Amino acid sequence: MTINPALFSSATDEWATPQDLFDLLAREFAFDLDVCATPGNAKSEYFFTKADDGLRQTWTSRAAWMNPPYSAVAAWMEKAASEAAKGATVVCLVPARTDTKWFQAAFEKASEVRFLKGRLKFGESKNSAPFPSAVVVFEPPRTFVKSVTCWNWRKTQ
Repeated sequence: MTINPALFSSATDEWATPQDLFDLLAREFAFDLDVCATPGNAKSEYFFTKADDGLRQTWTSRAAWMNPPYSAVAAWMEKAASEAAKGATVVCLVPARTDTKWFQAAFEKASEVRFLKGRLKFGESKNSAPFPSAVVVFEPPRTFVKSVTCWNWRKTQ
């Protein structure tokens, strides 16, 4: 068994979205923008790369997918909440780090948080990530009841 050492270090902050999870969410949200992508892993026809700097772009009037670089997750979550306040729906795949300031701030502003049951296998990895994950949804302002679930997404497919 070969273990990718980057999974257990800070050697990378790019965690390729598991395609089956993305497909399930794409059916629900109909994404038309991937705000944190590379040309090789973009999940939408329209996407922002590191060179485009999605933090400086406008995401409004889009259903956006976001799997941010985890080294800067706080800034990306703040941007997602800001763009939702302007009219975007933003669905984020992030580590479920409930003890962090960024997660607590995101939780306060999110319309929905889905704690994923089990651990994800990112990209082509044969091993699960060393951390739990959550899907955090930011929606345009409206009256809603916050939804928090432990989501067994594998049984939804």
